[in-house]
Amino acid sequence: MREWAEFTLSESDQGGDHVLALKGPLRVHSLGDLDAKLAKLQGRFTKVDMSGVTDIDTTGAWLVSHYAHERGLEITGESEQARRLFAAVSDVQEHEAEPEPQRPLLTRTVGELGDLVASWGEGVLRTVAFLGEMIVAFWGVARHPSRLRGTALVFHMQYVGINSLWIIGLMSFLIGIVIAQQGAVQLQQFGAEIYTINLTGRLSMRELGILMTSIMVAGRSGSAFAAQIGTMKLTEEVDAMRTIGVSPMEALVVPRVLASMLMMPLLGFYSSVLAIIGGAAISNFALEIPFWTFLQRTQEVVPITDVWIGLIKAPVFALIVALAGCYQGMQVSGNAEEVGTRTTQAVVTAIFTVIVLDAFFAIFFTEIGWK
Repeated sequence: MREWAEFTLSESDQGGDHVLALKGPLRVHSLGDLDAKLAKLQGRFTKVDMSGVTDIDTTGAWLVSHYAHERGLEITGESEQARRLFAAVSDVQEHEAEPEPQRPLLTRTVGELGDLVASWGEGVLRTVAFLGEMIVAFWGVARHPSRLRGTALVFHMQYVGINSLWIIGLMSFLIGIVIAQQGAVQLQQFGAEIYTINLTGRLSMRELGILMTSIMVAGRSGSAFAAQIGTMKLTEEVDAMRTIGVSPMEALVVPRVLASMLMMPLLGFYSSVLAIIGGAAISNFALEIPFWTFLQRTQEVVPITDVWIGLIKAPVFALIVALAGCYQGMQVSGNAEEVGTRTTQAVVTAIFTVIVLDAFFAIFFTEIGWK
């Protein structure tokens, strides 16, 4: 028959205090509901007598130690084995952390604002430092063209450009349909639906073609850059490159940035053309403007300056997208969750910066007379 742990209460010879006397084996299979019974005890105890304990393991030692610690009791009569186990479990006693004093609302707000500004400042410094490293890497590649990784460059040109043709083409075609259809609805009120061609052609070439392409590339390629480089950081491949004398900036960043800057103008022009074709397609049915007439009229009403504006903005937007993706990837550290966080930050930063720069370019080109 299994022997169970038990306890008794006795009067101390000195002072009349109650002594909790434990008996039997204090092992995990024989404790039963001893902890629940001890928790219900009421009275004045000063000691826990363990002279009647026949055997003990870590579970029993933790139970006794925890109970004595909570009630401030002295443990007596323990064996050498029990003493060693008490010493082992003493480091895992539960201690409630004292709550920090609540600071005033104004103090907390100012403190959090200061932390936010400080983090922004550190982020700006790291970004400038990363940009400087990238410029140095580009200068080194320009001085020694043999250091340019041609295979990686071609691969990323295919990934950024050719592999995204279908999604950018479909998006641009549908955007062109929306612009032409909604523009025609408004212009018909004034009998000026013929100017739908002007609206679609100029808006696509000057603004929406390159802007929507940049957003798509940021979501597709920029996020991939951050995830790829971030994963390499976690697996210590970037550190291994530095160890063997390979510059991560030249091997990882330069091909991605250069591929993006080369392909973005082509993708932007391609997107603008598909948007115009989409506008011509819907106009052929909704406005009864023949498809080829729409395209011919577009050549007449869209000035060459609009084409140049789109081509000028494209490399700048590509630099922002690739720089955001590579920078956030290089900042990954700790665990896999950081890869997801940095990838999200890369996309959000790239899209936000591209939209802000597009607004700046719109005002700038208007001020210099490219209307």
